[in-house]
Amino acid sequence: MAMTFDVAMFLDLLGVFFFAVSGSLLAARRGFDIVGSVLLACMVGLGGGVVRDIVINQGPPAAFSNQLYLIPPLLAATLVYFTLKNVQRSGRLLDLFDAGGLALFCVTGTVKALEAGMNPVAACLLGVTTAVGGGILRDITANDVPKVFDPKDLYAIPAFAGGALAAILWQLGWLGLGTGTVAATVVFALRVLSLRFGWHAPLATRGGEPQPLGRG
Repeated sequence: MAMTFDVAMFLDLLGVFFFAVSGSLLAARRGFDIVGSVLLACMVGLGGGVVRDIVINQGPPAAFSNQLYLIPPLLAATLVYFTLKNVQRSGRLLDLFDAGGLALFCVTGTVKALEAGMNPVAACLLGVTTAVGGGILRDITANDVPKVFDPKDLYAIPAFAGGALAAILWQLGWLGLGTGTVAATVVFALRVLSLRFGWHAPLATRGGEPQPLGRG
């Protein structure tokens, strides 16, 4: 049984909010003004979903056809503006909100792809693309190394785990609000634990060592 549209949209909007907060927090750390905060919140919160909706060819992306999707970025920028007290210590908070967005988007992205008729493997890949796409745009815009390409970070693997779990639950007919939430929680926990204990994926070559960007 698939998640109902209302539940799927709620989780999607929640994911937009979490990612948008991470964008506004990064804007604050980089010294952007309030306009830059709103734009970066929109970019990270809506970017992955726009790519997803274009790929599944569902018509105009939800970010442009449903005004509800504009509320989370505006709310996120406002929340950060009025509540953030110490910009320099906001890194951990940014990581937590980013993990929440990653967890929700890999599940909702996979579900939307399955509803559009994609096979489970392709749906999982699109779920991962949805989850990491906005973060890539955010980090590049703020002149940061995208987390998905950081050799000292574990970012895409938790998203793959969440997308695969959502696809399996869908195939078994067990996907609902409760099980979807469990899948997202697994991704969030894996991401947070990886930050806590410094987990990372093997490098592209055996015996290699991470090199600073810009080296040939």
